[in-house]
Amino acid sequence: MSDTKRRLIDGAMAAIRQHGIAGVSARTIAAAAGVNQALVFYHFGSVDELLAAACRAGTAERVASWSARLAEVRSLRELLAVGRALHTEERALGNVSFLAQMLAGAQTDERLAAPTAAALQLWVDEIEVVLRRLLAGSPFAEVADVPGLARAVSAAFVGLELYDGVDADGAEQAMAALDQLGVLIEIVDELGPVTRQLLHRKISRATRRP
Repeated sequence: MSDTKRRLIDGAMAAIRQHGIAGVSARTIAAAAGVNQALVFYHFGSVDELLAAACRAGTAERVASWSARLAEVRSLRELLAVGRALHTEERALGNVSFLAQMLAGAQTDERLAAPTAAALQLWVDEIEVVLRRLLAGSPFAEVADVPGLARAVSAAFVGLELYDGVDADGAEQAMAALDQLGVLIEIVDELGPVTRQLLHRKISRATRRP
């Protein structure tokens, strides 16, 4: 990637963090990047294409930066602890806010929907790998919708960024509830084989689609 393209991508992310999706434009991006705004169209064709590229590149870099730490997770509680750290660090860097703004823009701009969904899928794929490893051998493994659960976890952390801004205590309570869920699953995994079989049957019946 050329230096100018890199500056434009960084400028797009900075402009969204500062102005929000409604206030981003070729002018605000160029100002953040320190280049002429005509270069936005020369290199990317449109502001939307630049935002899509910034979303893909920025998310891929952040996922790669957390990949090694996620690979070391050995329990659901550890995963949630890493999730808390991830949320705190990415929020401080403005990256969760950037994704939240892209999601907001995608509600009314179809050109942003696909690249934003693709960027979020990078997080989903990473978390799904961890969940499959952690749930292997658990009574939940055969009945859990792991891809759906990975999406729920990813959506929760993006949504908590918005919730935290209006109700910090409520966001903390939501995180604590996720911690309790992790503890519950660990307790179930420690049950004896007979009890686990009974629980597995109950879960299977309860979650069986009609």
